[in-house]
Amino acid sequence: MLNRIALIVVVLAATLAGTATAAPTAPAAAKPNIVQVAASAGQFKTLVALVKQAGLAGALSTKTVTVFAPTDAAFAKVPKATIAKLKKDRALLKRVLLYHVVAGRVPAAKAVTLTEAKTLEGSTVPIKVMGSTVTVGGAKVVKTVIAARNGIVHVIDRVLIPAS
Repeated sequence: MLNRIALIVVVLAATLAGTATAAPTAPAAAKPNIVQVAASAGQFKTLVALVKQAGLAGALSTKTVTVFAPTDAAFAKVPKATIAKLKKDRALLKRVLLYHVVAGRVPAAKAVTLTEAKTLEGSTVPIKVMGSTVTVGGAKVVKTVIAARNGIVHVIDRVLIPAS
């Protein structure tokens, strides 16, 4: 009888151990997209607001791109009249913003091998390397490779304006 009870206990213990599951774990947080990365960084408030105003937030959240992102300090250097003009002219605003965007992922290691990059605005932006300094369209790259789910952000110190 004791052997039978011991056998039942062993079988029950094995059965319970086999059906026990680990406590559910939280799913890994999805890596944020470029717009979310910019919004959470805190130094791109103007850029994010203008991207939303231009109707580009959706595209920049899903397409694989590299953004040369001017900081709020860079936008502060732009004359107020120019900013006001951009806010009033959505097509011009889109053009200026897309001049900061290149299709695909362009990490720093690749960017320094280029002399120019074709922007989503349609024209090319020159890239120059002088020692450890990299410029894009004359703007200094101050931080490289902020990774996002759908691309890369490189921080620049001024706003790029395409030729008319």
